[in-house]
Amino acid sequence: MPRIKITVAYIGTRYVGWQLQPPRAEHPQPTIQGEIEKVLTAVTGTLVRVHGSGRTDSGVHADEQVAHFDLPENWARVNWQKVFTTKLPHDIAVTSVEIVDDEFHSRFSAKAKSYTYTLWLKSEFILPHRYPFAWKVGPLDIAAMEAAASHLLGEHDFATYQNAGTEITNTIRTVTRISHNCPEYAQMSCLPHELVWTFEASGFLKQMVRNLMGTLVACGRHKIAPDSVPELLAAKDRTAAPATAPACGLSMHKVFY
Repeated sequence: MPRIKITVAYIGTRYVGWQLQPPRAEHPQPTIQGEIEKVLTAVTGTLVRVHGSGRTDSGVHADEQVAHFDLPENWARVNWQKVFTTKLPHDIAVTSVEIVDDEFHSRFSAKAKSYTYTLWLKSEFILPHRYPFAWKVGPLDIAAMEAAASHLLGEHDFATYQNAGTEITNTIRTVTRISHNCPEYAQMSCLPHELVWTFEASGFLKQMVRNLMGTLVACGRHKIAPDSVPELLAAKDRTAAPATAPACGLSMHKVFY
């Protein structure tokens, strides 16, 4: 059975995440995986399981989520790009489709991932069309955030930054990049009032990026000192660190293979 790799972009606002959830008769829980499988099932007449590279949480977006599925030979040559464009909801788009080797796995073949998190730096307002995609935090000390971020680079035990609800026991990860789009931080000239942070690592724990962002914002607000970050890491205690940043600003940016 040919294996199909797809790249998916989506607005996560009205979904409870990527992964299928237990059915609730009174309160259906729409997911990205569920919507894609619904299209495949409707076209092929049989259940086709879709495997994603990662489980984005409720309300989280994606620029380039990667997934794969297997199809009988007679369905592999269908113009799936057109099918998905026609049948998926407007807030989900399949941006590429290709046949790959049977050994490819969207999750286990991944070498690294990057996420972006968008902050809105104006305290007076946020543009309505940006509200679903940014956390309105107001002015920040970006130099302090940069100083804090430097302590998070490299290999660390990120147990402090893992939320409950996962069976993963190995919490050691290697963060290779934490950067932002605003070099002129002294003048706060990030236009249009957005500061976009990029986090790249060999892998991420449950809600790790949102938890790291919460710590960086706390530093930017002078609620904690940048030099306290090593102590937070050493604590290996989620309750020791600042609160989790909201889902709206987070987007899965790229998966590296």
